[in-house]
Amino acid sequence: MPFMMMRINFKIILLILIVAVISSILTSWNNCGNHFFFRSSDWKTRFQHKQTSLQDRLANEPGYQEIDCYINGGYSIGCRKEGDEVYVPFSFIHKYFEIYGKLAIYDGLERFEWLHSYSKIVSPKGKYDSRGVFMTFENYNVEVRERVKCVSGNDGVPISTQWESQGYYYPTQIAQFGLSHYSKNLTEPEPHRKLIEDSDRVKQDWSVPQGCVVIRIYDKRVGSYVLKYATPETSTSGISLKMDHVLDFVLKLDLCIRDNSSIAIELQSREKKDTYYLHYTTGNLVLSTVNNHIYYGIGLMNNRWKRLTRDLVVDLQKGLNLNDKNKKKLSRSKLKVVKMVLYGSGMIDNVTLSTSEHMEQFYDAARWFVANQNITSGGWPNPVRRKVASGMATLEPGWYSSMGQGHAISVLSRAYYHSGDERYLQAAVRGLRPFRVSSSKGGVTATFLDKYVWYEEYPTTPSSFILNGFIYSLLGLYDLKSIATGKDGDEAAILFDQGMTSLKNMIMLYDTGSGTTYDLRHFTLKTAPNLARWDYHSTHVNQLLLLNTIDNDPIFTTTADRWIGYMNGKKAAHN
Repeated sequence: MPFMMMRINFKIILLILIVAVISSILTSWNNCGNHFFFRSSDWKTRFQHKQTSLQDRLANEPGYQEIDCYINGGYSIGCRKEGDEVYVPFSFIHKYFEIYGKLAIYDGLERFEWLHSYSKIVSPKGKYDSRGVFMTFENYNVEVRERVKCVSGNDGVPISTQWESQGYYYPTQIAQFGLSHYSKNLTEPEPHRKLIEDSDRVKQDWSVPQGCVVIRIYDKRVGSYVLKYATPETSTSGISLKMDHVLDFVLKLDLCIRDNSSIAIELQSREKKDTYYLHYTTGNLVLSTVNNHIYYGIGLMNNRWKRLTRDLVVDLQKGLNLNDKNKKKLSRSKLKVVKMVLYGSGMIDNVTLSTSEHMEQFYDAARWFVANQNITSGGWPNPVRRKVASGMATLEPGWYSSMGQGHAISVLSRAYYHSGDERYLQAAVRGLRPFRVSSSKGGVTATFLDKYVWYEEYPTTPSSFILNGFIYSLLGLYDLKSIATGKDGDEAAILFDQGMTSLKNMIMLYDTGSGTTYDLRHFTLKTAPNLARWDYHSTHVNQLLLLNTIDNDPIFTTTADRWIGYMNGKKAAHN
């Protein structure tokens, strides 16, 4: 009985404790709940206050309103209005006014950069030197231009597609190719070269399949040992040399191979492992592509030695672009040369891979001008029809260009200075002959108002008086007068001085008050001016600044300064 009473009392005590705990928890919960809802209500009140303040602020500030902008009574575009201010889309301004701009981030802050012109002015570093860099041509990469089909395997100079899709030799472009490589040679570091095979110092272990032959013999014509080889006509593997070269993609070698022979270079993508094959074959093929096999004709050897200089990456890219103009550009850093293969029979020597061979490519251009000059007229004909403007007679194939003549003379003058070879000087002097003949009679000389002599880039009827081509021709004349001596130098000087007199008296005719004109067709054709786009305008300025280092007449600097102002949005004053 006492035990039973203890058990009952214990249960009662335990029940009382449980009730007390529950009661305490409920009380605490109620207090917490009251506290929570108070804080929630307080936060809500404060948020509503902030929201009201923001709405009041926005209501008191001008907001954006979508409106139409009616452009010169012709059409409408979408604009925005804020207060009394109207905002026009920059995409419209860009096209309408030919203004340029982009968003950029500097020091972590975004800003909009407004440019009136997309071109830049390059001030001369010193007095123009006829033996030195030609203008800013060290920045030119002529062979990669879209309008260059390829660099000819036979001649080593560009083949243009500017006015004819099948391709032709354009003297002006060939000269620019030569001048750019001459200038790069003076401004770039010494190239890295790797000698692959010369049979005197470096003899490689070529893979020679059964039935093929490789020997090294002494050839009196070149005065050294050379590698002589032969493969059966039925051989498909050829005599090969494994290679593993990166960055050095300019191949130079001397070769004397028989007809129906070829040299192949295998390149590989270092990432995707794609393989490409460049074939340099005897014959007159310009360029052909079959899948990843690209073929360049290097002419017929006729048992004579020839130096071949090829930029493998340029050759590869041009080949791939032949059938696909949108082909992605290949990066030099992601390619490597993996194999060289010899087919047919012949001899090779002095095989190198290098980062550049600028002087070799310069002399390819210089030799082309010697070999392709019309000896009688002294000109380098343009073998393509050219229609300059409506109202002007079409130029039929065979016309001469003062710019092409001047550029060629600039190439040949430098080749003569560098080599001492009289052939280059003689060709340059003959190049003066078209400057003595009227453009109406097959030369390049026109006269403005029967008073001022002008050298025509395009010898049109009526005359076009193109500014940049004329100044380039003056530089060619100056180069020859600086290099040649005696009557040849004197004749170049007379032609140069006549041209400078004309330029000083006519330069203001090209000034529009906000830019320049490309030519004077508005005078000769009585049409609207042919405004120079900004890259031509900047060329005009750069040319004047360069001429000022030759002749310090103030007209060159004052005009150049004003034309630079036009590139920054300045305009001539109104009346």
